[in-house]
Amino acid sequence: MWTIDKHRYDKLPYPTVIVVGGGFAGLEVVQGLAGQPYKVLLLDKQNHHCFQPLLYQVATASLGADSIGHPFRRTVGPMPNVAFRMAEVLRVVPQEKRIETSVGDFRYDLLILALGSTTNFFGNRAMAEHAMQLKSISQALDIRSDFLQEFERAMVLLEEEERRRCLNFVIVGAGPTGVELAGALAEIRRTVLRHEYRELDSSLMRIVLIDSNDRVLKSFSPASSARALRYLEELGVEVRLGQRVMGGDDERIQLDDGTGLETNTVIWAAGVKGMLIPGLETAVHERANRYQVDRMNAVQGAEGVYALGDIALMAEEAWPHGHPQVAQAAIQQARHLVRNLIRRSRGEGAIPFCYRDKGSMAVIGRRRAVVDLGRRSFGGTLAWLLWMFVHVVQLVGFRNRVMVLVNWAWKYLSWKNTIRLIVRPYVRRGTVIVRPFTPVE
Repeated sequence: MWTIDKHRYDKLPYPTVIVVGGGFAGLEVVQGLAGQPYKVLLLDKQNHHCFQPLLYQVATASLGADSIGHPFRRTVGPMPNVAFRMAEVLRVVPQEKRIETSVGDFRYDLLILALGSTTNFFGNRAMAEHAMQLKSISQALDIRSDFLQEFERAMVLLEEEERRRCLNFVIVGAGPTGVELAGALAEIRRTVLRHEYRELDSSLMRIVLIDSNDRVLKSFSPASSARALRYLEELGVEVRLGQRVMGGDDERIQLDDGTGLETNTVIWAAGVKGMLIPGLETAVHERANRYQVDRMNAVQGAEGVYALGDIALMAEEAWPHGHPQVAQAAIQQARHLVRNLIRRSRGEGAIPFCYRDKGSMAVIGRRRAVVDLGRRSFGGTLAWLLWMFVHVVQLVGFRNRVMVLVNWAWKYLSWKNTIRLIVRPYVRRGTVIVRPFTPVE
């Protein structure tokens, strides 16, 4: 292990590994290569790691943004062979082993792409323009401001129809993000809206969860899907299965059965696709929008380039269409690639990757969660506690773990979402969403 006093990063005589993206996979690679005979450069357009599984809690005012974000420089600071640059990668030039970024060009010996995913609107341009997303901390803060602004606006409107439109919240996509977000909003209706907005009839708030599949949490076991649907219905969430959102604007959406819903807030959580960058088009699987990689995560046709996580399409016998785009797949691939790079530095050969499915879990409000572990599925309080434990352990940084535990404990004891501040009003298409109020006579 080197010391910062004796060695400067730019003078280290080791192969240069550039890691693009500081999500679960990218951060795992950086931490795994710390102290190894490689010169590592982490690039990300943000200056922090975001713990995406808890984004919905930032969006629903249960956690602050700093509880799930961790600065990259705090992580790489003690690592003498690792550096960080805040930059957006614009293009890869594999034949020259060079990448072009917003802060200049960088040359590499090995390039590791861990760009993660972006929202997939499946060609629905209207929703791409009007719907809200939940893939970053800034988007979570937009959702938080939006629903609080809608509450305040509904307080002063005289027409019930306009109040209902303010209090209609539509979530498209009944995967883990959609289900967890719907459950959190339902608890806000039951607690915050009822007790702190007493002039409003809380029953006017409507939460609609729409999905084109025949059940919620399609990737979970049928038993967990049924249990999650029951929890949602107990919380008063209106679940519409087998329906698609065809279009809409800032005040209304249209469904494929010809009906519509009046709403100011649509949150799109219906799917994701790999976040690709120009320069490696020959390796892209167009239908999946992911890079085709071998069992060592090497991108096909690009020497020295690897892809991990959501952007990597690796076929195994048990996973012929690639691994699920979830955190555990990204982390496992990253750890395996680190082992292979260490073997490479020792002159040893690489070994193929094999994915281990460690199960799935989702939470739907207080003491309501579902867990799939192998062939076993269960729910209720035990699943809820297990979900909390797993997510706290996976958080980056001791401070974040403590903050999340404290916030969860206070929320459990007080029944309150503590961070209900509109500090940056949500702006849609250049106009603050809080329209001029009608005076109350």
